[in-house]
Amino acid sequence: MATQLADDAVVAYHAALQFHGKAYSVWNRFHYLTRARQRRFAFRGLEFVPVRAAAALRDRPGLGGAVAEHRHAGGVARVATLERTLVDVLDAPERSGGWEEAWRSLEMVEDFDLDAVLAYTQVLGSALTAARVGLFLEQHRDPLMVEACHLDALRELVPAQPRHLDARREPGKLVKGWNLVVPERALSRSWAEVR
Repeated sequence: MATQLADDAVVAYHAALQFHGKAYSVWNRFHYLTRARQRRFAFRGLEFVPVRAAAALRDRPGLGGAVAEHRHAGGVARVATLERTLVDVLDAPERSGGWEEAWRSLEMVEDFDLDAVLAYTQVLGSALTAARVGLFLEQHRDPLMVEACHLDALRELVPAQPRHLDARREPGKLVKGWNLVVPERALSRSWAEVR
């Protein structure tokens, strides 16, 4: 279990989605957050990948909060909540299989505490991530019952200059409300790979 690998370890990213039963695909790679510097390792076909918590989170309890303890396999596992996981996978989609896997996994969640999503986004302090979270919530406004106040609060955090949704800087359409250049396949959620 990943939470036994460090005193402060928290199951996160795609591993948290899997723990909560909301991953679109099953992986044998498990990311966990920690303050410690550790190396990834493999054991019995499973890969455990430590992620050093962002500087803004390292000194905070629970590495920034939104962590819950669950009984699991005869012990207790510290796991990122679905609200934190939503923000974390949009902050670092590469730790969750990329945009398609992240989006499809998050779409499996029926309900989020949107105040908690907003609070953690503010703690993380990334304008780009706030824009990504805002875009996702806006795209899923009806099923997730997203209110204007949540979107307005996220808009206050977005980058001052347009930024690309993805680090590859794929061409796309500027979504002005979020100051994001978003590839058409992400806007339409047509996830066919472009190679």
